[in-house]
Amino acid sequence: MAETSSAKRKSGSNGESTRTGLSEDSIRRAFLDNLFYVQGRFLEVASLNDKYKALAYTVRDRLLHRWVGTVRAYQEKNPRTVCYLSAEYLPGPYLGNNLLNLGIEAPTRRALAGLGIDLDELLAHEEEPGLGNGGLGRLAACFMDSLATLQIPAVSYGIRYEFGIFNQTIVDGGQVEVTDNWLRYGNPWEVRRPNIAYDVHLGGHTEQYHDADGRFRVRWVPGETFHGVAIDTPILGHGVNTVNLLRLWTAEAAEGFDFHAFNRGDYYGAVVREVRSETISKVLYPNDEPEIGKRLRLLQQHFFVTCSLQDMIRIHQTTGQPLERFHEKFSIQLNDTHPAIAVAELMRLLVDKHQMEWDAAWQVTRNSFAYTNHTLLPEALEKWPIPLFQNVLPRHLEIIYEINARFLDEVRLRYPFDGARVERLSIIDENGPRHVRMAHLACVGSFAINGVAELHSRLLRETVLRDFYELWPHKFQNKTNGVTPRRFVMLSNPGLSRLLTDTLGPSWENDLARLRSLERHADDPAFQERWRRIKRERKEALAATIAARCGVTVDPASLFDVQAKRIHEYKRQHLNVLHIVTLYNRIKCDPSIDIVPRTFIFGGKAAPGYAMAKLMIRLINAVGEVVNRDPDVAGRLRVAFLPNFSVKTGHVLYPAADLSQQISTAGKEASGTGNMKFSMNGALTIGTLDGANVEIREEVGAENFFLFGLNAEEAARTLAGGYRPWDIYNGNLELKSVIDLIGSGLFAHGDRNLFRPLVDSLLQYDPYLLLADYAAYIECQDRVGAAFRDPARWTRMSILNVARMGKFSSDRTIGEYCRDIWRAQPVPVEAG
Repeated sequence: MAETSSAKRKSGSNGESTRTGLSEDSIRRAFLDNLFYVQGRFLEVASLNDKYKALAYTVRDRLLHRWVGTVRAYQEKNPRTVCYLSAEYLPGPYLGNNLLNLGIEAPTRRALAGLGIDLDELLAHEEEPGLGNGGLGRLAACFMDSLATLQIPAVSYGIRYEFGIFNQTIVDGGQVEVTDNWLRYGNPWEVRRPNIAYDVHLGGHTEQYHDADGRFRVRWVPGETFHGVAIDTPILGHGVNTVNLLRLWTAEAAEGFDFHAFNRGDYYGAVVREVRSETISKVLYPNDEPEIGKRLRLLQQHFFVTCSLQDMIRIHQTTGQPLERFHEKFSIQLNDTHPAIAVAELMRLLVDKHQMEWDAAWQVTRNSFAYTNHTLLPEALEKWPIPLFQNVLPRHLEIIYEINARFLDEVRLRYPFDGARVERLSIIDENGPRHVRMAHLACVGSFAINGVAELHSRLLRETVLRDFYELWPHKFQNKTNGVTPRRFVMLSNPGLSRLLTDTLGPSWENDLARLRSLERHADDPAFQERWRRIKRERKEALAATIAARCGVTVDPASLFDVQAKRIHEYKRQHLNVLHIVTLYNRIKCDPSIDIVPRTFIFGGKAAPGYAMAKLMIRLINAVGEVVNRDPDVAGRLRVAFLPNFSVKTGHVLYPAADLSQQISTAGKEASGTGNMKFSMNGALTIGTLDGANVEIREEVGAENFFLFGLNAEEAARTLAGGYRPWDIYNGNLELKSVIDLIGSGLFAHGDRNLFRPLVDSLLQYDPYLLLADYAAYIECQDRVGAAFRDPARWTRMSILNVARMGKFSSDRTIGEYCRDIWRAQPVPVEAG
């Protein structure tokens, strides 16, 4: 009898396995099984979290089934594998995306509805993984999706942070940081691998010796050792059976509990080692202003890099191939400078641990790594003080010195009379207190270097990495970023997704070039009406979210003018505010003025220690408070700041925007990906010629893009030529009245000092050229308003924006990486 019951649990009346079946019946049975056997609950007493976890385990079973098939295929083929090293990932909620990629959202919704459960409630309940901050982490997540969808063998490596960067709340108009305890209910998607763990060494000293063959060697005698333990999350491609891994490392003490210390009555000492070790993977991006924060940041980078490289070596050794062929098996991508210590660490592992000769090890190392640069800001290129580096990673510093000495010998041969160039290229910065330049280490130790937009890559070659480009032009490439249309159109905007499928047929999401066929419908009144109806539905959903989270009522018929990104002076959220105050001034001067109704929506976090960015948030909310309650303005202007911007919030925001603000100072933004997500959902862009804006404008057409402002060359010349913002302020009466109003205390309950630092910065320095671009920006925004008055014209522009966004799929980006850098081929996985 027991055997018969077990068999029934394994397969239902349709013959499908309860564990792996995709039918409504199989999903319902699997859900109830997981609710009972994993959560220990029956339906009548289950909490919302119990139900969410039961469904998550149900979906995960189907992922793991495909993962096993993927591993078998990879073992049989032994393919070249991409290893992506990133300090952060911002994957967003997993449940909805996995249902989409499995193609089982509809049967799952029906199965749950039959049990009286609303799938949307479970989707809303899911915590967002706190593994990333902004664009860098979100790009990494898009790349994971595309790697699996394109069936490319890949492992993504990072840190399993216990706490995310922070949750943002707004108190009295200002940002307040709250702990992001995203794991408080556990994480049903991850699989802990205690058998995959590696030693991580810190501190101590080095010793020189000769091995049995008389060869000179160095051993690292660490001051402290702890473990990195693997925690895996399966990443499923869309419409395929490929499941790649996100392998994250969590830190644990080599000996978690000191029994002798406990017996002596030293209860704190009994666990101090464990506490100190686990701190390393405790929080994403600790404040690195104090010395202890810098040390922890360096520890984190070394921690996940050494675990990842040791894991790759272990995998390579299972193939039976010698380590001298390691670079033939793996292509390792460094996502910015955070993992650049990998160059020194791989040399340490090969030379010290595996006894390889230096030249052979360097041949392997410099053919294993490729480096993606994500910034044009010199201050954002990581540098570590030599004393700190010596204290934390003494052996790595010795290796870096040796790499640098050999490298500079090459430079001197190439440029024998150019000592200044040698200094500029050196991995060690000798100007003032000595530092290790991590971007230089990455350039020297990589076979390829790429920027992330055509403009960014050109400026890299001309500015921050110019000397490296002149030395090794063959290393430099461009790989313009992209985003996954599965999450940011199909999942975020189901109404638009259905219209695209009805119009283009199925599978457009895996071949975004097919969007071009929408062009023939751009002037069709019936198609335009469907398009506007879908946009209106998304705007109504966002309006409900704003009312619930901000307490602000907005009109979905108004122009939704959106700027959602990290708060930073170069991203110029305060230029947006100057426009709001300009419109407010116009209304106050003439209450009968005809202004297109607008809702200004902001989202984004400021770094906790970035005072000016936090003051910008205060200004946004202060202006909103006045504008939203002024009866003269009623029905024409509304301002809302959506707190704690995240991928989940983006699901609601991107599809609802009419206008996307991409207004950074030209030459400062590497690429941006929010610009792509907005355009892919039919928002029109107002922007500068910065980052990927340049290519978006080229693709969608200049007539479908609202361009303003100085370009990168003009901005550089303006700053170099003795820029005087005070003169612009005095020469433009409308601008002067706006800045004077902010300085008057009107938006600060009479406090003239609150926003003085911001006003003084604009009038005295204005390093990001707000005042220089102000007049062009206001004129461009007037053109936006005029265009919005013509629904047919606006809708046509919106349709053409979507139709011409095929280039900006992350599938295209990953295809180019595979072809030009990684030399990786797809490995199809058969259904199990």
